Amino acid sequence: MAKIARMYHTRGMRQNEIAAELHLSQARVSRLLKKATEVGIVRTTVSAPPGVHTELEEKLEQRFGLLEAVVVNVSGDEETAIPAIGAAASGYLENTLLGGEIVGISTWSANLLATVESMRPPSSRVVEKVVQLMGGMGDPIAQVEATRIMTAFSSATGADPIYLAAPCLLGSASARDTLSADPLLTKVTALWDELSTVLVGIGTLEPSPLLRSSGNAVDPNDQDMLRSLGAVGDVCMRFFDKDGNPVDSSLGERVIGIQAEQLRAVPRRIGVAGGMRKLTALHGALEGRWINVLITDVDVAHALLET
Repeated sequence: MAKIARMYHTRGMRQNEIAAELHLSQARVSRLLKKATEVGIVRTTVSAPPGVHTELEEKLEQRFGLLEAVVVNVSGDEETAIPAIGAAASGYLENTLLGGEIVGISTWSANLLATVESMRPPSSRVVEKVVQLMGGMGDPIAQVEATRIMTAFSSATGADPIYLAAPCLLGSASARDTLSADPLLTKVTALWDELSTVLVGIGTLEPSPLLRSSGNAVDPNDQDMLRSLGAVGDVCMRFFDKDGNPVDSSLGERVIGIQAEQLRAVPRRIGVAGGMRKLTALHGALEGRWINVLITDVDVAHALLET
C-alpha cells in the first residue's frame, strides 16, 4: 500500500502505469489506494494561503448558525476596513447571485456603497429586481449617496431597481401611516414579502456619518430612549438588544421600512459590517438571527467568538 501510494501521490503515476510496473490488476491498485487512506498511510492536509481565514469562518458559522461567513484579512478602524470589506462582499455576491432573485437592499450604509461600487457587471442578468428596504429621501447631497447604492447594484446585476420614494424616519406615527398607505408606496412594500436575499448594514445607536448627514438619523433624545430600553444596534432601523431581541419603541412606529418579522423571514440575509465600534451591534444581530451571512474583518471575527 505504501509503495503504491508513493507512486500515485508523490511520483504522479497513473493507476494503469502502477499496475503494469508492479504486475497487478488496475482494480487492485485502486482498492489498495483506497485502503491506504482508510488506514492512515495517506492523509489529506489543506493549507490555506496567507490572508485566508477558512477555519475562523467555519467557527463563526458553527457558533452563530450562519449559512456562510466571510472574514476579510484587514485590521484597523472602521474607515480603514470599509474598502476591503466592500471588495470581499462584492466578490461574494458575484459568486452567489445565480439568477432569478429578488434582492432587498438597505440605504444608508458606507459598507454597502463600497460593496456595490466594487461589483463588476455579469455576462447575464443575475437579479430580477432590487428593492429598497427603507425610505431613502432626505438631505439632497446625502440622498445622492444613498441612491448610488441602488443604482450601482442594479447596473452590476441587471436588476430592475424599485425605489422607495419616502423618508426613512417621519415625525409621527400618523404621518407614517398616511404616507405608507399611498399606492405608490404599497407597490414597493408588497415586494418585501417576495424577497429571496437582503443585503444590509448593521447600525449602532450612534449613527454613521452617512446616516447622520441624510436627515434620517435618530436624534439624541430618541437615542437615550432606545438606550434605556436596552437597544444596542439596528438593521434597517429596526432596533434590537444585546441578545438580538427586538426593542419595542415609539420610534419604530415612525419608520418607513421593512418590518422586523418580514426581514427575518427572508431566506438569505447578508450583513456587511466591520470595525470594533460595531462589535456589540454585530453580536446582537447574529444572536437574534437578523442576518445569516456575515462579511466582516478579522479583528471583529475573533472578538465575536470571545463574546
